[in-house]
Amino acid sequence: MEKGVRRWIVDISKWNPSSNDFSFALSLLPQTHHSSITRFVKMEDRKRALVSLLLQYTLVHEVLGIPYPDIIINRTLEGKPFLECARFCFEFPNFNFNVSHHGDYVAIASEPLCLVGLDIVNFMIPEKETVPEYIQNFSSYFSSSEWDRIISVGNNEEVLAEFYRYWCLKEAYVKAIGSGLAYGLHKVEFHHTNWTSISVKVDGVTNQQWRFWLFDLDKGHSVSIARGHPRLAIESYKRSLKRTKFNEEEHNVGLHLPNPRRRASGITITFF
Repeated sequence: MEKGVRRWIVDISKWNPSSNDFSFALSLLPQTHHSSITRFVKMEDRKRALVSLLLQYTLVHEVLGIPYPDIIINRTLEGKPFLECARFCFEFPNFNFNVSHHGDYVAIASEPLCLVGLDIVNFMIPEKETVPEYIQNFSSYFSSSEWDRIISVGNNEEVLAEFYRYWCLKEAYVKAIGSGLAYGLHKVEFHHTNWTSISVKVDGVTNQQWRFWLFDLDKGHSVSIARGHPRLAIESYKRSLKRTKFNEEEHNVGLHLPNPRRRASGITITFF
């Protein structure tokens, strides 16, 4: 099943397409997706949306071998992408993927059995706000333990980075289960040792059916990956999954699959 575990990321700051180049790349996608890209006014936003979809189609084609014209990617009501693959998804028990983009990076991660959630954060704040003012807007989404760690970590730059790392993990979790981005974040509490051996408590109870990873991509960006049991997905997302019931042995196999070989800040990087 290791073939179904993929981690791809693209630095879009290194891609400055001409109008013709962008139009050509857009033409590679089904017409139904075009408006979701061209609706953005800023080119940076269009680039993120375009690369996100190109990654989805390329990953599905490479991992599952589905011909490009037969790939159908939809979204749940909550916005999580999923593959319509009833005719093709026989190799893996529960193939699913997740995408994220923020700042300079666009990424995709996939899993053959477990749920996968992915999030990228760019350590930035609005121009007219200080770091304490900005993060205070989100204090209700953190446990007292998490908040104490954030505000006591050091100077403002270190506080902002710590805030975003916790936020990144929380969003990876809620994206894995298929819920809205901010839903129930205050109920999800993370613990770690120097951002390794990451564990989660949900409603105060440690949940052993999850694994998490967090990597710093550069000084201003982090990425996190969540892997969890399919039965933990919300109902609307469960309907898009091939299976949600696995015994303990099956789940443990999926939960402990190795990540792909790492390079460049701890995550496989593909430049387009």
